[in-house]
Amino acid sequence: MELFQYGGTLGEWSAAAVSAMTLALALLLGLLVYVILFKVLLRFAVRPDTALHLTLVQRWRHPAKLLLPLLAALLTLPTLQFPGELTALLQHLDSLALIGAIAWLLSATILGLQEMVLLRYDVTASDNLKAREVFTQVSVLVKIIKVLILFVAAATMLMTFDKVRQVGVSLLASAGIAGVIIGFAAQRSLATLIAGIQIALTQPIRLDDVVIVEGEWGRIEEITLTYVVVCIWDLRRLVLPITYFLEKPFQNWTRASVDLLGTVTLHCDYRVPVAAVRAELDLILAGTDLWDGKASGLVVLDATEKTVVLRALVSAKNSGAVWDLRCYVREMLIEFLQREHPDCLPRLRAEMEGQSNGIFSAG
Repeated sequence: MELFQYGGTLGEWSAAAVSAMTLALALLLGLLVYVILFKVLLRFAVRPDTALHLTLVQRWRHPAKLLLPLLAALLTLPTLQFPGELTALLQHLDSLALIGAIAWLLSATILGLQEMVLLRYDVTASDNLKAREVFTQVSVLVKIIKVLILFVAAATMLMTFDKVRQVGVSLLASAGIAGVIIGFAAQRSLATLIAGIQIALTQPIRLDDVVIVEGEWGRIEEITLTYVVVCIWDLRRLVLPITYFLEKPFQNWTRASVDLLGTVTLHCDYRVPVAAVRAELDLILAGTDLWDGKASGLVVLDATEKTVVLRALVSAKNSGAVWDLRCYVREMLIEFLQREHPDCLPRLRAEMEGQSNGIFSAG
């Protein structure tokens, strides 16, 4: 009897060893399929006449390297004979890892598709309005899809545990009350998520838009599901909740187009020759690459009791260029007045009452 039991134990260990070898061979077979499959996919991806993009194949490589061996192991485990409940434990662990690998593969596919779409648009171009629209929509939607993939993967992993599934069934009757409580607790989070989707669809702001918010001039640097980062001109970052751009007014300088108009205001004496200043403005604009050639002009904007207000109108291809152009035109016009017409700079006049010949004017 003892010999029979000992032999039976040896038989169990022998079966376990065979099962372990079989499992190892299944994992190696999965890796072999991975190598062959991706050699074929890479050959097709580099061909110009195929719709398969190289970026997508490269994104698939790492998750597939984990997914294919796990899939081979999952198909092999039911036929193996490990002692005790080891087979069931290995199947459960393999299922959890397989769910994670599938979620990884889906996320990689989304990122690959994002790269494929964004490669068609150059956000660094001067007229990048369409590119910024696409960048904003794609980046926000990809973030939302990745969150959904992670949520579904985590829920699927939890449902593989029997105790969790039983708890879920027992709470099903009170799901209505729980839903109301969760709704109140997550009201702000849900509003933020919906605001992110609305931003992506309606696009009151886009990546790299020039905006003025909270009295600060800056560019939209990052749009997430919960907040927006504005890079201010002095490189500070202004972080605002994403609902801010749906609830409060703000200025968007590049909402319709990237080219902008700029103005330069000068206060001069009443003796200023407006025609000469206008001609000098034309010469200044003709001599700089900052001006896009679309709009220019100089008018007398106002006349106060002390000065004449001149306004020069200029145009440039984008907000950065129009800022530089305004500073340049202001500097050149002031230099022109100082050099050619110093008497036309703002002057303070006073009247003095003389003893013999009335009123004297002092300039």
